[in-house]
Amino acid sequence: MFSADPSLPISLVLPAITSALLSDNELVLEAPPGAGKTTAVPLAFIDAPWRQRKKIIVLEPRRVAARAAAERMANLLGEKVGETVGYTIRLEKKTSSKTIIEVITEGVLTRRLQHDPELSDTALVIFDEFHERNIHSDLGLALCLQGRELFRDSHDPLKLLVMSATLDGDSVATLLGTSNIIRSQGRSYPVDCFYGTHLSLREPIHNAVCETIEIALKKQTGNILVFLPGQNEIRRCLTSLQSRLSNKDQASIALLALHGSIPLREQQAAIAPLPANSPFNRKVVFATDIAETSLTIEGVNIVVDAGLARKPQFDPRTGMTRLQTCRISRASSEQRAGRAGRLAPGVCYRLWSDVQHSQLVPHTPAEILIADLAPLALQLLQWGVTDPSDLKWLDTPGAATFAQAKQLLRTLGALTDTGNLNSHGEKMASLPTEPRLAHMLLMGAAHNALETACLIAALMGERNPINEVDIEHTLHVLTGDRNTNQQHHHWLIRTRKQAKQFQQSLRGKTTSDREKIATPLQMGFLLACAYPDRIAQKRDNSRHHYLLSNGRTAIIDSNSALAGSDWLAVAELGGHTGQSEDKIYSAASLDPALFSTALSALLTEKTVLEWQNDRLIAESQTCIGSIILNKQPLKNLSDNDKQQAVINLIRSHGINCLPWNNELRQWQARVMLLNSTLPNNDWPNVGDAHLLATLESWLAPYLSRITKRTDLKTLDLHSILENLLPWPKPKDLNNLAPTRLNVPSGSSLSLDYCQSPPVLEVKLQEMFGCTQTPALVNGKVKIQLHLLSPARRPLQITQDLEGFWQTSYQDVKKEMKGRYPKHPWPDNPLDAQATRYTKKKAKR
Repeated sequence: MFSADPSLPISLVLPAITSALLSDNELVLEAPPGAGKTTAVPLAFIDAPWRQRKKIIVLEPRRVAARAAAERMANLLGEKVGETVGYTIRLEKKTSSKTIIEVITEGVLTRRLQHDPELSDTALVIFDEFHERNIHSDLGLALCLQGRELFRDSHDPLKLLVMSATLDGDSVATLLGTSNIIRSQGRSYPVDCFYGTHLSLREPIHNAVCETIEIALKKQTGNILVFLPGQNEIRRCLTSLQSRLSNKDQASIALLALHGSIPLREQQAAIAPLPANSPFNRKVVFATDIAETSLTIEGVNIVVDAGLARKPQFDPRTGMTRLQTCRISRASSEQRAGRAGRLAPGVCYRLWSDVQHSQLVPHTPAEILIADLAPLALQLLQWGVTDPSDLKWLDTPGAATFAQAKQLLRTLGALTDTGNLNSHGEKMASLPTEPRLAHMLLMGAAHNALETACLIAALMGERNPINEVDIEHTLHVLTGDRNTNQQHHHWLIRTRKQAKQFQQSLRGKTTSDREKIATPLQMGFLLACAYPDRIAQKRDNSRHHYLLSNGRTAIIDSNSALAGSDWLAVAELGGHTGQSEDKIYSAASLDPALFSTALSALLTEKTVLEWQNDRLIAESQTCIGSIILNKQPLKNLSDNDKQQAVINLIRSHGINCLPWNNELRQWQARVMLLNSTLPNNDWPNVGDAHLLATLESWLAPYLSRITKRTDLKTLDLHSILENLLPWPKPKDLNNLAPTRLNVPSGSSLSLDYCQSPPVLEVKLQEMFGCTQTPALVNGKVKIQLHLLSPARRPLQITQDLEGFWQTSYQDVKKEMKGRYPKHPWPDNPLDAQATRYTKKKAKR
């Protein structure tokens, strides 16, 4: 029976953990890094009575962490990996018939669930490092929850344990439907943090990193863990530091790299303590965020943190995922600093300022909220789920992003008309890669280009260390037609091994039943299959500017051998969200002759009616996305087509492009007054928004002769709009909302209905004797009187004329009588004769 190291903090709660899963099927465990949960917890369940000779699966988000966890657990049992404890990761599997605990990466779990939804050979699934919120872990947990609900019963439950270093355990417990939450203390010592100066995302960091390491080597004792965003930065910093160190330091300090692409032996050397017989007495480990929580680097008491991580960012606007260097969250910075305090008090050097630290986001957002959901959509559709909300999630995938993912699957030919997977989609989902590459593999097999397709798929799944834009150069390295540096040896072996696995997974699933693609054309053809939205056509009068089929523009290095090619199939693009132009990092030349043969499914035929220089242009276009391959003018347009084209023009420019005048605007306002005032009325809505939305019903019949924008001015808009009022509505309109109003002086004055309420401007003297404010619509709407001076300047604005005579009039009279002595200012305006004349003229 396994007994945990009593010095590990997790050992204090192991009895509670085993007891919880003895009586229940769900548990949430919160334990900080260094508590020992990854290795001690799975081993504690080996002899659990509920296991019933079934497996325990442990999910790790990274291959390096999965392998290291299995190695550590096997070592604790005094065994080799592959016996009681084994692992399964991409390209590698070490298990046997004796294996009880199997450590796997999350993609492996998803494929296993698709083949066996109930996980019939599994008693417990442990989700480790769940706080990293990998999209595969969210999907795996959602499928486990539904799979056990549908296929497992109370006599044979599937137990679920979610372990996390930093996570809202209550939310996860609610998702699992349990109240079981156990919290373990960590093993940590104080860590002193020192901040640097302002850190810019756009500046190289290797000088600042190396300078900080040199300071740490001089001022501190012990081993250093350096956090960097990616492999390029690791390689550059390692090389730079090597050149900075003295001969003595070079002989005593081991410089090691740690990331997912280095060989197992090098990974183990970075993780393990320095051997007793090592010539080195200190080590500096340059690592990506893989070392943040998933791995324990032995003997580290100094951390140098660049504060950066390289994360995939999906841009829904362009449909592209870009690897972007971004600042880490505060939670990540605390995790990284904590690595220095595992065994004793430590030190953390942060390259950013304390002000920048206060501005860091609290937590990294869940990948499912920011990632391309096409792989997720493909797996859900294979599972039989068309709406993600049918499953239980900590964060439900966004509806718009999921719809966009399904549209990509449709473009790749994976869906039926009803939105379910067709046979091609089923084959895509069964392949251990993302949808674009899965489609490319199947197309390669169908066109007798399988070997090339498998090499490309393997290449796209790894970071390409060969700095060549022309991806065909790298393909020749993989096939052995060109030599490469010895430093790429492990990458070469790994990529070729992955290509062979793809070939094996395609065995029996496809046949070469379509035209064979000539070898020189295969690369461009296959990349166009995988990335139909990245087919690129050279811009006129440019060697390195290209239009992409997704509508964006891109540039290629003018020194590249591909620069000047008329057509490219682009594999990798770079840039920043919001930029209008991307940079092409890898591509292949593309033969446009394929558009009429093997790539003909990408073509779309459409009739385009558009306005150029305010003239209607009608064309039949053959396109690949936004790229026009061919166009022919259309001469025999139907009236409906012409009408719709003009309607589109009006909608693009707004309703004001029609020949409105003040009289029409007054008519519109009068009708709208009745529309809004009369209850249960049948007066039409003639407001701008409604007219614009219903152009087809009231304006379309008059548009057949419009061929240029200036023709719109010839429309008899007055008659067209008045046709919206059936008889006797025009007569009722004049009665209920007349255009003019007779006032006591005898004048007939215009009303302004474009103001609300309608306004009547009238000289004050012309309203003498009037005791009530005039009203419209059978007395329902009082007009607003703008009472004017003899010089036609406003004296009073009111809807209460009677109140004005009784109150404000006397003040107005005092002020105006001396200014306009020739005009009447009676003491009692209600008894006075209304007039539009001076006193002298009025007497005549």
